[in-house]
Amino acid sequence: MKVLFTPISILAGILAGIISKKLFSLVWSAIDDAEPPDHKRRVEDHVTLAAALVLEGAIVRLVRGGVDHASRHGFAHLTGAWPGEESE
Repeated sequence: MKVLFTPISILAGILAGIISKKLFSLVWSAIDDAEPPDHKRRVEDHVTLAAALVLEGAIVRLVRGGVDHASRHGFAHLTGAWPGEESE
């Protein structure tokens, strides 16, 4: 089943990345009117950069975990087999 789930997992990961990027932009715009700091720029406020990176990381992890879990449930609903570890 793992082989059959791999393409679904890849597509779900791409979708999660797109959703997380948009969600981070939405949340950041509610926090600050300026663009989020970019770690590639030479001059950035370190505290603001750290806060933005922590927020972005949390959003990415939350969305990716949710999308992955939902895609596994969808796969299990269609095939009858859970693509991953079963909890005890």
